[in-house]
Amino acid sequence: MNQQQTENIQIAWIFSTVQQFHQRHPAFTLGGLRHQIFNEHTNGLAKSGAVIRNGRRVLINELKYFGWLEAQNQAGAK
Repeated sequence: MNQQQTENIQIAWIFSTVQQFHQRHPAFTLGGLRHQIFNEHTNGLAKSGAVIRNGRRVLINELKYFGWLEAQNQAGAK
């Protein structure tokens, strides 16, 4: 694998439903994720672009979600 292929893999978008995200990352409860999504306009999640809606389906962009989560952690440390 060359350098370009490695970089493409590292920036690949991963979209998951709430259930798939919970299964992949069991530290995040379904209720907790749904609470964050329900309040996305007040907690900054909507601004991060981590939640995408396709019809009735809600998808989580994992890279953006973890970026938002890290930003929340850094904001609380100040």
